[in-house]
Amino acid sequence: MLPRAAWSLLMRTGGLGTRGTHSPGGTAGSQRKRISPYVDCYAQRSYPMPDEPFCTELTEEQRALKEKEKGSWAQLSQAEKVALYRLQFHETFAEMNHRSNQWKTVMGCVFFFIGFTALVIWWQRVYVFPEKVVTLTDERKAQQLQRLLDMKSNPIQGLAAHWDYEKKEWKK
Repeated sequence: MLPRAAWSLLMRTGGLGTRGTHSPGGTAGSQRKRISPYVDCYAQRSYPMPDEPFCTELTEEQRALKEKEKGSWAQLSQAEKVALYRLQFHETFAEMNHRSNQWKTVMGCVFFFIGFTALVIWWQRVYVFPEKVVTLTDERKAQQLQRLLDMKSNPIQGLAAHWDYEKKEWKK
């Protein structure tokens, strides 16, 4: 999107760095043709009317249809009207707004990479990371809690305040 917008701006302003050059015929850029922001001939929702028709090189049949277009449109059949529309525009608004199935591909890629990342994390936990530290086992945690209770640490608001030392159980 950004390169297309940059190219469009470049074409609208007339190219790279012609500022300050003067021709014998007048001021800078007076003889240059201003190029439209619509460089290609594909309509978009934001710019639906191209400056140039979609088909510029016409066959004999298409030229005859263009001549017939100059007359009454009541004499044109529906197929001829559609053919004239297709000469001017690449696609209709309905075709422009039609959703594609590209979201399925994007979501498939996203889920693939999420799954691959999960496999890498599992492999690291199994084969790369070290075993748990001994101090994190349940037995060591119980010993550490008992040591804090034996030392009567923080007897007013801490663990010792909630421990009944006579009954050897937590206060209710």
